[in-house]
Amino acid sequence: MFERKISGNGFDEEQGEPSNYPVDKVDAGKPAPLTWQRKLDGGETVLSQFTLSLQEKLLMAPIGIRLWRHIREENARKRGGFYMDPFAKRNVTSCLGIPVGGIGSGSIGRSYKGEFQRWQLFPRICEEKPVLANQFSIFVSRSNGKKYSSVLCSRSPDVLEEAAGSGIESWDWNLKGNNSTYHALYPRAWTVYEGEPDPELRVVCRQISPIIPHNYKESSFPASVFTFKLYNSGKTSADVTLLFTWANSVGGVSEFSGQHLNSTKMMEDGVHCALLNHKTANGLPSVSFAIAAQETPVVHVSKCPCFVISGNSQGVTAKEMWNEVKEHGSFDNLNSPGKLVPSEPGSSIGAAVAATSTVPPDGVCTVTFSLAWDCPDVKFGSGRTYHRRYTKFYGTHGDAAANIAHDAILEHGLWESEIEAWQRPILEDKRLPEWYAGTLFNELYYLNSGGTVWTDGSPPFRSLATIEGSKFSLDRAGSNLGHQGDTAVDILGRMTSALEEIHTPLTTNSAFGTNLLQEGEENIGQFLYLEGIEYHMWNTYDVHFYASFAFIMLFPKLQLSIQRDFAAAVMMHDPSMMPLLHDGQRVPRKVIGAVPHDIGIHDPWFEVNAYNLHNTDRWKDLNPKFVLQVYRDVIATGDKKFARAVWPSVYVAMAYMDQFDRDGDGMIENDGFPDQTYDTWSLSGVSAYCGGLWVAALQAASALAWEVGDKDSAEYFWCRFQKAKIVYGKLWNGSYFNYDNSGSINSSSIQADQLAGQWYVAIMPFLDHLACRLACLKFPKHTTCF
Repeated sequence: MFERKISGNGFDEEQGEPSNYPVDKVDAGKPAPLTWQRKLDGGETVLSQFTLSLQEKLLMAPIGIRLWRHIREENARKRGGFYMDPFAKRNVTSCLGIPVGGIGSGSIGRSYKGEFQRWQLFPRICEEKPVLANQFSIFVSRSNGKKYSSVLCSRSPDVLEEAAGSGIESWDWNLKGNNSTYHALYPRAWTVYEGEPDPELRVVCRQISPIIPHNYKESSFPASVFTFKLYNSGKTSADVTLLFTWANSVGGVSEFSGQHLNSTKMMEDGVHCALLNHKTANGLPSVSFAIAAQETPVVHVSKCPCFVISGNSQGVTAKEMWNEVKEHGSFDNLNSPGKLVPSEPGSSIGAAVAATSTVPPDGVCTVTFSLAWDCPDVKFGSGRTYHRRYTKFYGTHGDAAANIAHDAILEHGLWESEIEAWQRPILEDKRLPEWYAGTLFNELYYLNSGGTVWTDGSPPFRSLATIEGSKFSLDRAGSNLGHQGDTAVDILGRMTSALEEIHTPLTTNSAFGTNLLQEGEENIGQFLYLEGIEYHMWNTYDVHFYASFAFIMLFPKLQLSIQRDFAAAVMMHDPSMMPLLHDGQRVPRKVIGAVPHDIGIHDPWFEVNAYNLHNTDRWKDLNPKFVLQVYRDVIATGDKKFARAVWPSVYVAMAYMDQFDRDGDGMIENDGFPDQTYDTWSLSGVSAYCGGLWVAALQAASALAWEVGDKDSAEYFWCRFQKAKIVYGKLWNGSYFNYDNSGSINSSSIQADQLAGQWYVAIMPFLDHLACRLACLKFPKHTTCF
């Protein structure tokens, strides 16, 4: 599985360029094979809502009441709310496509119909509704007098009615979508417009985001590129204008909060940019957007720096902007509004870039656009603020959007050739079912659409302006002006100490894994992702156990970064008490030796275990999962420095589990409550799931001890393994492992995930897997698996 070993210098880490990927020219007009496809006129699937029976509601009522109270308390603290809110209403859709942007820099979703939606530019905030002014549109004028124009988005009339009064409802929403097809293969997407709106013009739009395995530079960029390839099959030439419009909005209410300002910029290499500086509401960091197009000998670019979507701000209206392009094919004749001024409260403004070209009969033309944004700061509910990873390459001033958009246009060909080199062997592997190969890539969408945050690896900072109630004084107790030491050097020294305290907060007793980096190891930053868009916990470890295979295979340094954070967290102790939703008891937030359930929510790395349904310090799967992942990662990367750095945490995590081996037989026992990832299923005694993880972890701990030169520990864990596997084997009934050995009504049930531990050791490998194969054969024959 891990044929590609990750060497310490296999990539130029500053440049992010792989050393062994071939650079092939990509056919811009041809979608990749095995894509997920939808017609643009495809109807939305009505998503079913989760419901409970009356009996289930009565059973869950006590937890529901405690949950409601806890949500109310968290909201009162104004830290961003609880990690879940089942009482909140959400806008749901079945039209989502491939999101835009790199990893950890915020993302913007895109529907297969052409809308930009699901805005996730700030931690935990997801604005689901589309901003309808954000569109690509096309205008065609032929020498025989025929004209066509349309927004390149298939939208139902009821959605446009919601936009009434904005001006964009006057645009030509003519696209039917029945001849147009969306193709998705993450991180790229293609939309093929077959004769829409011009029956003699084929348009292929290709969307590319820089998700590039083993690349730790470009993969962090907040940018996407859109290339349009135009094929004119007609007998007359076609003057074609492609229009990219963008609202000065981050989704939600701040679109109308005012004080947003647009401008334009001419870059090198013929790249024209329209810039939209957004002053975000509700105390969130500001964002700057850039939409850009590249001028070439056959493509002319013009810009509209500002148009008014709604409200009373100065500038041409959305309708006037549209008619300008429709009549003239560009913005060359657009009357300049003079000096641009910030938008008025209650108004919404946008900007536009138009690219115009003449496509001869049987001719082909390519037009390239890019979208980029710059939001360098990540602020969490605690107030701690971090810089994003991409700021190492573009600075932290928030003025880099134009440069990012420019570089994206120039470099996207290299991005794409590396993406193709990564995907091609899998897509061409005839051993894999067609649906499987495509799904492998498309399910990676969560790398940038999972609320991901990728920091630059530095400790949190706070500027003087954001420190509420703090003041710097030159006064010093017990000193008077004129006393020895009150020199300029001394004053500057005290100021430096104060600034260091502000910018370098204490990271001891935290899950700050960068402290475990060894000499010569690169700090590539820290990474966070949410368990779910509606389930807000960072790096939920019980399920990261499964997702981590994608990380270790594609971005191994990010996986090691996550592992260092959890290794540091093992050694954390937080005695502050938190209430449990399950029974209302109060327990310490985190005890030393326990692997946390998650890295936190309001104050990640410093306040772990946001989850409080059960006491996860008593869970039986988290510590074995940590040990198994660490050993797998060492085998995959060959990184001995990492192994030695985290070994103390591995040992402590294993020692912590001794308390759950109550009879000294080497096997841990479950405690009769949901003490593992399946947190509504109770286990008692020895269980197939946790027992299998534990047996595998003992093997992994022994092997890892040998790797780091701890012979005594290696022999100790191997002896424990020999004892535990005998006990675990008693669960085997000849066909599968029993659910547990409690003798309850569920004890003989089949848990489909019973082989999770064996799955890990199977890839390492050192175990006879006959029983595993027999159990796998048994699952399809039973409908009671869970």
